[in-house]
Amino acid sequence: MRKFITTLCKNWVGSSVIRLMVKLKTAEEIAILKEGGQRHAFILSELAKKVAPGVSTNDLENYARKLLEESGDKGAFLNYKPSGARRAYPAVLNVSVNDEIVHGIPNENPKILEEGDIVSIDLGVLHKGLITDSAITVGVGKISSQDKKLLQHCKEALDIGIKAARGGAYIGDIGYAIQSFIKPLGYGLCQGLAGHGVGYKVHEEPFVPNQGRKGEGELLQPGMVLAIEPMITLGTDKIVLDKDGYTYKTADGTKAAHFEHTIAITDGDSIILTK
Repeated sequence: MRKFITTLCKNWVGSSVIRLMVKLKTAEEIAILKEGGQRHAFILSELAKKVAPGVSTNDLENYARKLLEESGDKGAFLNYKPSGARRAYPAVLNVSVNDEIVHGIPNENPKILEEGDIVSIDLGVLHKGLITDSAITVGVGKISSQDKKLLQHCKEALDIGIKAARGGAYIGDIGYAIQSFIKPLGYGLCQGLAGHGVGYKVHEEPFVPNQGRKGEGELLQPGMVLAIEPMITLGTDKIVLDKDGYTYKTADGTKAAHFEHTIAITDGDSIILTK
């Protein structure tokens, strides 16, 4: 889950001059985040198994609540009120179907999943006082070859962004790596939606765009914890906000995919905490 565009764009404008206040996590805190992240990954994998024609988005919401209760953890999104929002978010999941990119509300006007749909499931988990954020996109039944490639390439973009996230590199290196992979493939790269710092809160500094320039933005330091999350479409880069105040959709109605991991920056390769 991301902050709204107007807030995000104030946080990072692609300039190496800007330096934001980032709280580094201790080794002990990163160990807790990794423990919570493994629980997080299990819940997402179980939710993916439930995706099928005839299942409603509210069914997924209720199952997520059950799994969180069994784990003893809490959903970090429930009752969270991002900067600029008119109201608190009413669910533990974001469930976004087809042209919905992110922040789809699963328990208000629930949707029934149909054969050929694709659905993004985004979850925040609060474990021992610390938060991880992760998302997957899943096909409903048999999906088209075009949609399979969309999902595959979005997941690959996440892997590429994570590889670029190393101590001593810059935020701009992450966005540059993602856009350099995605744009030549002809996909839209959602403008204004991006990753972020996470851990003590759902959203922390720094802003982590999916586009950027090498060597610009915040310096990546060991102890930083980031949610990296490419969001791509079969069409336009442009997005629109639904009347529910949360759900972002593609402006041209084409399908979108979204994958996300929470990672910890080290002196070498980053650690994927939600694997």
